[in-house]
Amino acid sequence: MPILRRLPLRDDTFRVLLTGFGPFSHYEENPSWLAVKPLHNTILCMDSPSDPIVLDDQVVMSENGLGRTKRLIHISSLKIPVTYEAVLDVVPGLHARPPILPASEGPSFPPPPETPYDFIFHIGVAGRGPLRMERLGHKLGYHMKDATGKLASVVRSSPKDFSRRADDPLAAENIERERLGMDIVESGGDSIMRPTRGFGTAYENFPDEISTDIDVTRLVQSLRQSGIEQIYTSMDAGHYLCDFIYYCSLAEAKRSAKPYEKRKNTQVLFLHCPPVNQPLSTEEVTEAIKLIVVWICRELQLAEESSDGASGRG
Repeated sequence: MPILRRLPLRDDTFRVLLTGFGPFSHYEENPSWLAVKPLHNTILCMDSPSDPIVLDDQVVMSENGLGRTKRLIHISSLKIPVTYEAVLDVVPGLHARPPILPASEGPSFPPPPETPYDFIFHIGVAGRGPLRMERLGHKLGYHMKDATGKLASVVRSSPKDFSRRADDPLAAENIERERLGMDIVESGGDSIMRPTRGFGTAYENFPDEISTDIDVTRLVQSLRQSGIEQIYTSMDAGHYLCDFIYYCSLAEAKRSAKPYEKRKNTQVLFLHCPPVNQPLSTEEVTEAIKLIVVWICRELQLAEESSDGASGRG
């Protein structure tokens, strides 16, 4: 049996935060949380992303498994309630310097890094089908009630939003309801004014769409070559809580970025997973998440090495 030891974090360890959602609708346990929970407080090796070992909530590794020269990745997993209020309360703090974790997590949660997280990876559930790697988040158009029955804030009015009754959702909303296994809402037929909902105060200067800085197309190609075939890219994160947290996180990453710093700002990505075994198991989704995390951190390392090389030539 290999010798196990506690593994202290080194200064060059990549710090990654995963988020999954809490229960809502008919999901007593959200499939996204089931997929990220096993990776909480674990360490991956850049060169060998094998299964981490956790004993009594303490990260340990085989003496034979890791050389001291190998770059490591520490992962924390955080559950987010399926509410607009929770996203706005929690996500800005995750991008603070240093990051601020929800008070509800308590002292047992791994302390955040002194600098921003290197990568914040959000995962949420969609309908039956492959994994969906989302390219961008939307600022407006959030007309579906969250898990507590509340709507996103009214932020501005636009003539294009006044063509339907409040109880007559846009076609895109019914598509998202179908994806999530929620009831489809029938059109009422009449037309009354319907205000725009989404991000308002503190987000006025951000555009209506924000794209991730990550090369999603190349990432998906790499995953397919690694054997993760059931995955594709998407431009529609759904205008619900998944889209909402993605836009919020992308905006906050830009807000916290310091252009004069050599390090890149926090990388942000969103992945939609299917319900359990429709068709992917929780274990298969977790494995895909691990491969994505390692791929992103390798890209960050290459960017660091390129920057160091350019500085050396100067």
